Amino acid sequence: MNTDQSVQQPPTRVALAGFGAWGQMHARAIAAIDGVDVVAVLVRSEASRQAAAQMVPGARLYDDYAQMLAASDVDVVNVVVPNHAHAQAAIDAMHAGKHVVLEKPMGLSLAECDAVAAASRSAGRLVAVNLELRVSRQWGAVHDMVAHGDFGDLRFQHLSLFRRPFKTGSGGWRYDRTRVGSWVLEELVHFIDLVLWYGEALGAPCRVTAFGGDPASGLSDHFSVALEWRNGATAVLNQCLGGFEHHTVLELAGSAGALRTWWGGTMDRTLTPTFEMKRRCGDGEVETIHVPLSGEVFELEEHLRQAYAGFLAGRSVMPPETARQSVAVSLAAERSWREGCAVLLDPATS
Repeated sequence: MNTDQSVQQPPTRVALAGFGAWGQMHARAIAAIDGVDVVAVLVRSEASRQAAAQMVPGARLYDDYAQMLAASDVDVVNVVVPNHAHAQAAIDAMHAGKHVVLEKPMGLSLAECDAVAAASRSAGRLVAVNLELRVSRQWGAVHDMVAHGDFGDLRFQHLSLFRRPFKTGSGGWRYDRTRVGSWVLEELVHFIDLVLWYGEALGAPCRVTAFGGDPASGLSDHFSVALEWRNGATAVLNQCLGGFEHHTVLELAGSAGALRTWWGGTMDRTLTPTFEMKRRCGDGEVETIHVPLSGEVFELEEHLRQAYAGFLAGRSVMPPETARQSVAVSLAAERSWREGCAVLLDPATS
């Protein structure tokens, strides 16, 4: 018997629910993953139909989601539709017997997040929410250093995103509050997830305060959030959508060291970004840490690779119960912004 064949994993057959710009990014990432194939695509426009026919010529194209979910040769559905449809699309896929890779945000409310988690339990299917910065060789490495105690007790975090305005998305959905939810949930949720992850030893934050443009607009192109923990640790996040290109800076400090890392590119999906990481541990000298290639394109591929491998092993790389916290804090930040006051967080619900 051929030993290699005897331990070989079965192929993973994926359906893409949505084929806009990010759905096409999923298709490119999947093409680089051995043992994974796109077998079906949900297309709702002639442009996406033509793109799918060119990029994944062997896949069946559907304009009806229920019909695609009824296909017996689909193991996993990647949900890449606009934000407002995330939760229900994931729930429907799980009830149809499929595992789900779910784009962030998991839902536009905590009720939607909880419904996704409940469907996973009742259907016996797994969800991996795509908070892909956690698998980054840059942003994930920061977590490893913090968890290892390289900086002592974490006290301060500052994370800033300075970028060009969002593209409108198909049909203008990204500028429609009913479909995008908010621009906090559209992108800042990634960075809220990071600072919560880095500060996991602190427990849940106890208070959030947010500032931005006119709350009546619903979608502010500049937004700042301050998180506080009971021991006095803080995290401040800033998002500016009135800038240019795509630039992110993280600075953190603890009782025994500090770190600064940044990433920049002409756009978030660039293949040729620039980035750097420096740290100081204890009384040592500042050192530059080597970071392998970092960026959204590479992190998406790695997240999908880990998600599919996890499904085969019976686990999720990012279960809904974990992803829920970043949505809870994002919603609390939006509430603070609208009401003009700090919001106390209940550890039991956040």
